[in-house]
Amino acid sequence: MTAINSVLNALRSGERLTPRQISSRYNVKNPWDVIYRLRNESYEIITFERKNSEGHPTRFYDMPDHDMKVIAA
Repeated sequence: MTAINSVLNALRSGERLTPRQISSRYNVKNPWDVIYRLRNESYEIITFERKNSEGHPTRFYDMPDHDMKVIAA
């Protein structure tokens, strides 16, 4: 399984991944390229930022759960 497929499976299972997690878990040198490629394959991946305990911004990647949106409607 490629690193891109592994990241996609993790995001589909509901994990929120940071670029650092993508790099370390899946041995990827450029995690932003993995996200770029997935988006080019029409996968909806959301980027959002939060501040850590020291006030520094941290990016996370997530995929919306369409099944839950349908159930809520």
